[in-house]
Amino acid sequence: MTLRVERVSSPAFELEILPEMGASILNLRAASGRPVMRPVPLESVLTSSQCASFTLLPFSNRIRDARFVFGGQEVALRVNTDDGLAQHGDVRNRPWQLQERSDTHLRYGFDSRAFPDLNWPWAFTAQIEYRLHGPHFDTTLTLTNADDRDMPAGMGLHPYYVRVQDGVDATLQLGADLKYDTDERLLTVGGARPVRPDEDYRTPSPVGGRFIDGTYTAWDGLTRLDWGVRALTVTADNVYSHSVVFTAPDGSLALEPVSHATDAFNLAAQGVAGVDSRTLSPGQNLAGTVRVTLEGDW
Repeated sequence: MTLRVERVSSPAFELEILPEMGASILNLRAASGRPVMRPVPLESVLTSSQCASFTLLPFSNRIRDARFVFGGQEVALRVNTDDGLAQHGDVRNRPWQLQERSDTHLRYGFDSRAFPDLNWPWAFTAQIEYRLHGPHFDTTLTLTNADDRDMPAGMGLHPYYVRVQDGVDATLQLGADLKYDTDERLLTVGGARPVRPDEDYRTPSPVGGRFIDGTYTAWDGLTRLDWGVRALTVTADNVYSHSVVFTAPDGSLALEPVSHATDAFNLAAQGVAGVDSRTLSPGQNLAGTVRVTLEGDW
């Protein structure tokens, strides 16, 4: 498939989107050309996994054994990982429709009813809106229950940020008090616990050689990467109550604002508190904005 790239720009940013690949972000750069998210050549993209950022709907991260109980009934999804899970929803590799655009703004829509093979038994619609203004890049995501039944729901964004700039490894600041323990498949086990000193980024700290792949909560919605001469700040609306941090093999750093814990639907059915599994009634939606702000010499 030949992927079409749609571009918008502002005095601060250059943004490239792939509408046919989940309306994923191919590249986000400063106006100078310096990458903000990991740089991605178009020819390397086979799925959204190779993009700079993709969208997680109608749930984020992993579901144990691709099954959960909702409303007293077991829901079975198709497995889409090698270790027997359902992961990252089912919109990120689907085509989205352009609804509106200007020189600095793009809005796309998605309707699950257009895809009979969608890996989700409820009908839903979604919108994603990208907007450049001043030193800010805003992503607004909306998920709406289009079914006639209550629907479990969640959402998130999966951006990979450039971690090393001009040889400098950024310090990470993440305002989160709690973190989850996970098993060998990175599935949440139990409720969140206080962060330990080696995983506490409330005070800015370099990641260094540490491998991180975990979910934080009791998050204040603020994350910051600082290289000294430049920095970026990510701020998220309250619907994004959790943040996944992942040191990717390519050297980038995934900082994922998400609305619930990994495997939240199963945890909620087990009575685990604080995992933020949502239920949307017909016509109800989840919506929230994530803002990236550049500071300093970009």
